[in-house]
Amino acid sequence: MDIAAFEGLLTPGGQALLGEVGAADVSESALLATASRLRARHSPELVGAALTQVRLRVRARAKFGAEADRMYFTPAGLEQATRASVARHRASRYAAHLGDDTNTVLDLGCGIGGDLVARGRAGCRGLGVDLDPLTAVVARANLAAFGLQDSASVRAGDAVAEDPRGHAAVFADPGRRTARGRVFDPEAYEPPLTTVLGLAGAAPAACVKVAPGIPHDAVPPGAEAEWISDGGNVKEAALWLGGLSGAGPDATLRRATVLRDGAEPATMVADARFETPPVSGWRRYLYEPDGAVVRAHLVGEVAATIEGALADPRIAYITSDSLGVTPFARAYEIHDVLPFSVKRLRAALRAYDAGTLTIKKRGFAADIERLRRDLRPAGSRECVVVLTRVGDAPVALICSGLRHHVTAEDTPP
Repeated sequence: MDIAAFEGLLTPGGQALLGEVGAADVSESALLATASRLRARHSPELVGAALTQVRLRVRARAKFGAEADRMYFTPAGLEQATRASVARHRASRYAAHLGDDTNTVLDLGCGIGGDLVARGRAGCRGLGVDLDPLTAVVARANLAAFGLQDSASVRAGDAVAEDPRGHAAVFADPGRRTARGRVFDPEAYEPPLTTVLGLAGAAPAACVKVAPGIPHDAVPPGAEAEWISDGGNVKEAALWLGGLSGAGPDATLRRATVLRDGAEPATMVADARFETPPVSGWRRYLYEPDGAVVRAHLVGEVAATIEGALADPRIAYITSDSLGVTPFARAYEIHDVLPFSVKRLRAALRAYDAGTLTIKKRGFAADIERLRRDLRPAGSRECVVVLTRVGDAPVALICSGLRHHVTAEDTPP
C-alpha cells in the first residue's frame, strides 16, 4: 500500500468503498472473489488498500475494540501499537502531570498514532514524528478520525534528529521488531535504548515504551519502571523519567499496574530493594501473582499483604492460610498436594471426582495437552491442577478456583 492509494481511501469515494468492503466477505476463501468484483468498478490500487485496511481493522479489534473500525493501520504499525486501555492509562498520567500546560508532548516514533490519540483525548497537545512517510500519513488520518487534528499534528522525520527542548514532555516508542521477529536486547531497538534515553532526558518529563522483558539493570537511575497487565496478561513496560517519574535522582522504582474492565487501575510501587518473602510448606491457599507483579519483582510485596510465603524461593507461587483482598494475584484453594506422577495424579483426580481440568505450570516442564489426555478426567467437578517444584522435587496441587480478584465477600468467616 502506497501513500497515494491510502489517501484515496480518505476521499468520499474511498470512504464508500471502505464501507462496502467492511460489509463484504474478506476471509481467505472469499478474498479473491471479493477483490475481483470490486476491481470492476475501482482501481486495483484502491481496492487493495481498502481490503488491507478492513482486514487490519478486524485484527486491530483485539487492541482497540470497536473503535478499530474507524481507525487506519499499517501491518507494522498495528504490531507496534499500544493497546487502547494501556494508552488511556498512560495518557491520564501525562494529563495529570501537565495540567494546564499547553505545550506539546513530542511523540518520537509515533507509529499509527494510538498513544497520540489517547493523549489528545485526555486533553494533551501533541506532535508526532515517524520515520516512515506512509505511517505518518496514517497517524494523521487517525487524529482526524477522532477530531483531534487541531490539537495534535504528525510529520515524517527521523526521531533522532528531533530536539525535545521546548516541549512539555516526550513519549518515545522505539522499534522492537525486525523482519526476523521481536528484539529483546534494548540496544538492538531502533533507535537503541541509550539513544532514546538521551533524547528523552533533554525534556522536563518523558516516558519510553520498552519490552516487558527489559532487564532490570537496564533501568537508568532516576527512572520508574512500570509493567502493565490487561486482562491478566502482561502487555508492555515503560520507563518514566524526569517529572513523570516518582523516583529520586539516583534511585529507581518498580511499579506493577493491573488493568481490569470496569475498575480503576490497581498499582503497586516499591524501590530497588527487593522484598524477600519467607519460605514455608503449602498452606490452605495458593496465589498466582499477576504477570506484571512477577516482571516487576514485586512478588515479595504482594506476599506481605496476604500474610503469604513461597513454597520454593525460585518460583513465583505464594501460599497462605489467609484469603486476602488483592487485585495482584489469582487465588485457589488447595485440596491436595502430592509428589508428581501421572498415575498418582490420575488416581487423586478420580477420588476428587474431577472432570473439567484447568492445568497450570510454573517451573515444570510438561506437555499440557498430552498430560490432559493421559489423566482422562471423567468426573463431574471442575478442578485446577497446578504443576510446580519444591527444590528439585516436582509436585502437583489439586485446587479449586476462586474469583480472579478476591473481595471481602469471598473471605470465609
